[in-house]
Amino acid sequence: MTSPEIAEEVLDDLAVLRARDPRGLLPAVAGAGAQVRETARLTAESALERVTRGGRPRGLVVVARREGAVAASVLRALLGPSSPVSVDVVPGPALPLWTGPSDVVVVATRTGAGAYAVTPAYEAARRGVSLLGIGAEDAPLRAACSTARAPYVPLPASRVRHTALWSLLTPMLLLAAELGLLPDDVADPESIAGALDATAEECGPARETFVNPAKTLAVELLDALPVIAAEGPLAGAAAIRIADQLATLAGLPATGFRLPDQRVAACSVLGGPLAPQDEDDFFRDRADDAGRRLRLLTIRDAGAGGHDGSGEREPRSAGEAMQEVLRTAAARNVPVSALAEHAAAEPARLPQLARQLAVADFSAVYLALALDRERGQRP
Repeated sequence: MTSPEIAEEVLDDLAVLRARDPRGLLPAVAGAGAQVRETARLTAESALERVTRGGRPRGLVVVARREGAVAASVLRALLGPSSPVSVDVVPGPALPLWTGPSDVVVVATRTGAGAYAVTPAYEAARRGVSLLGIGAEDAPLRAACSTARAPYVPLPASRVRHTALWSLLTPMLLLAAELGLLPDDVADPESIAGALDATAEECGPARETFVNPAKTLAVELLDALPVIAAEGPLAGAAAIRIADQLATLAGLPATGFRLPDQRVAACSVLGGPLAPQDEDDFFRDRADDAGRRLRLLTIRDAGAGGHDGSGEREPRSAGEAMQEVLRTAAARNVPVSALAEHAAAEPARLPQLARQLAVADFSAVYLALALDRERGQRP
């Protein structure tokens, strides 16, 4: 296992980072703000009114996997349970049987290729369903959307695998705003891009580990078994993304719990057989410890809502559940990392989420580079 000292040396050496990053993951993550601005422009040029002029649909069906599915989960969490329009995420290639002309289908994929993307596009056209495609510039999906006279957001070839989340989410947010499902200021691309730019400045490779929150988190996760506690649905969508990035890029398994629903399970894991023993001294030197140790990673969302008022679960708010999870971690000497806790100062939820996801993306990439997992990967 790579030691924290060696990992810090790697992360603070720009030449080593470049050598270990043949796919350019770090520049791609750092350019997330520019990605939002460019995708917003491409969406505005895509004739989105072909989908929105029919008014509010019965439902949005998002055909997506991986990053596209996370983007759809973020949109669904933002709309909340009181939304007049449902958001369903399906992996393709089949559309739900109930999908019809009163719905909108969004096919979101970085490549725009494969049966799971192209087949539902043609099927939506056959059923008379409004369609929006998101994919690569010269992808088969673009031809399918052209046949259906549907808008298409062409993503540049510079998009790098595992770093295209904001290219898939931005058109969905703008679509929701055009349909009147989200206020314009909530889905404002510039505020999101600004938050991503600010985080890239804080977490960029030129900043040393001791002043870099993403590098610090990567070192903390180096020998950890992460347990992610997410405060509410929006943070829960972020947790899915973070667990996937840690597994895919760094090979690190992580388990996530959305609060308050999974509060009991989270506390059971933190107090279970993988937790430190009761006599463990939290302040002792752990450098000689063997194996991985539990580490709690918290994702906060002040807008997650208060009590549900039903009295059917205890605690009745995500915030209260998070406090109980933190108390359990403290009682069992499980170390805690707070993901972009300073993001709580953001006045809007999407910029806050953008900061959290950006720190997590940087951390996953740094962890992969510290472990030297990228060399030998296919571009």
